[in-house]
Amino acid sequence: MNVDTMRNIDHYAGVPLALIGTVIKKTIDIFSPEAKVKPKNVLLIELSEMGSAIIVDPAMRKLKENIEGELFFVIFSKNKVSLQLLGTVKEENIFTIDESGIIEIAQTSLDFLKWCREKEIDSVIDLELFSRFTALLTGACGAVNRVGFHAFHNEGLYRGDFLTKKVAYNPHQHIAKNFISLVDALLSEKEELPFTKRVIPDSEIQIAKAVISGEEQLNVQAIIADMYEGFDKDKNPVILVNSNASDLLPQRRWDRENYGDVIKKILDYNPAAIILLTGAPAEKDGAQLLARYVNDKRCINFAGAVKFLQLPTLYSVSKFMLTNDSGPAHFASITDMHTFVIFGPETPALYGSLGPTTPIYAGMACSPCVSASNHRKTPCSDNQCIKIITPDWVFDTLKFKLDELNS
Repeated sequence: MNVDTMRNIDHYAGVPLALIGTVIKKTIDIFSPEAKVKPKNVLLIELSEMGSAIIVDPAMRKLKENIEGELFFVIFSKNKVSLQLLGTVKEENIFTIDESGIIEIAQTSLDFLKWCREKEIDSVIDLELFSRFTALLTGACGAVNRVGFHAFHNEGLYRGDFLTKKVAYNPHQHIAKNFISLVDALLSEKEELPFTKRVIPDSEIQIAKAVISGEEQLNVQAIIADMYEGFDKDKNPVILVNSNASDLLPQRRWDRENYGDVIKKILDYNPAAIILLTGAPAEKDGAQLLARYVNDKRCINFAGAVKFLQLPTLYSVSKFMLTNDSGPAHFASITDMHTFVIFGPETPALYGSLGPTTPIYAGMACSPCVSASNHRKTPCSDNQCIKIITPDWVFDTLKFKLDELNS
């Protein structure tokens, strides 16, 4: 199911269902009020963003340290693998919703509500900012403690009123700190309006690092050697370029030719470097177009060459990556590899990688143009915030990492 269809369903069906659900929930609470319970089995809901499964990890680790029960997670089927990169949530505690069609979503959602009761979920944290669907799941899952972002007096998306602890989303601090504030609200023994009234330091959003063995690195380097004859891991620095962007926000895409021009500059600057064009198997054709544009044997179409769970290993044997604002920037944060991330309709202040990173961001008057209040759907059809970023700008920004290779 495409993104716009899901947005329309969430709006036209989600708004009335959220209203009806709120009335039903409030009525039940009048006659059968829920007793307060200490959080034990905690469920997190984040369906649509693979990168968020990494950004939320500091919050999940804090939860695990402060509850006596289990941590659970529900996510769309296609995004489940992102949770497996760090393994913070047990495999058996992850429920996936099939997003392939309306019937599939409905069926797996009903299965999910049954699963929640089987797992004795007592607390739920809705990590989404603008989904009525997740608000409905939050209200119907049977949890006594229900935490999420609430609009209060802000103009925003109507998501019903299912929460027992309402957190004020802060659009001026990183989303990882907003996730920590949700955890704080759940764990708090005192009532606040709104939650959470404390300073969250940067030290609380330090990302965990993947544990990668030397054997895993050798296996990935062997794959590189199979695709580039004469590859020498000590002489050929590996540089990654991810030119793909999801359909969720196509305005994030930088032109293929721009990537190609930067790659040419890198290859000219370092005659030993090789460029791997990364991506999913479905993105192989697009990567091939870029490889043809560069027309250099040191620029290799690497899309689909390694499995998703091998990405951290690939990052660990690479010098740096140039990417758009998308999942790979966050996947790379669990390694020490540096990333250069091109931003446009979103801002690195809110969605920057938690790993070693340098954002490339023009900061135009109209940017960021997507937010929690517009369902991340912008009317912009001329993304000057991306177009204004030139290959020279990008190359000059990343050049210091190339110079480090020669030092």
